[in-house]
Amino acid sequence: MSNKKTTPERLAACSDGVFAVIITIMVLDLKPPAEATLKALLPLWPTALSYAVSYLFIAIIWVNHHHLLRFTHQATAQLIWWNFVHLFLISLVPAITAWMAATKLAAAPVFVYALVFVLVETAYIAFERTALSQASDSDITPRLRRITRRSYLALGMFSAVTAVSFWSPLSGLALVCCVLLIYLSPRLPDLLHRSVR
Repeated sequence: MSNKKTTPERLAACSDGVFAVIITIMVLDLKPPAEATLKALLPLWPTALSYAVSYLFIAIIWVNHHHLLRFTHQATAQLIWWNFVHLFLISLVPAITAWMAATKLAAAPVFVYALVFVLVETAYIAFERTALSQASDSDITPRLRRITRRSYLALGMFSAVTAVSFWSPLSGLALVCCVLLIYLSPRLPDLLHRSVR
């Protein structure tokens, strides 16, 4: 038997396959309206909104996952297992998205949806810490440290969203979108750092 170790590239390839399947499952849940009118699209707004938010979430996760693996030199057992935990939790997103859309954003599905975001973010932080443990001192720039703090900010906000979403599902989903905006703003970690100083 070969003693060759798993490479980060192989781990990334496996993860990319899982991400592709998750997105495909979400797309298969999209159903066209029965009638050939624009009015028939209106009742589908919960489905379209749920899909758009989930797709954006998965896209952000993939970008961050890809970025983190650039700091790794070896796919250690710890890195592999945190990656699988992270991917498992992400794989719950299509089912919860479909449930949320089918119930037209009812309280319980939106609450569980927000809770899944909390679990995914928690696993991401563990994966992030494991990946960055292989980075050299020169790789860990002040800006990278501020970006990693963003993960903890997002976790705290997702946790708050779970409470809000149970009482006001639309407000909860709107807050989820606000949290996702944290990841879309490349300058936000720098702005937060300046406001704290």
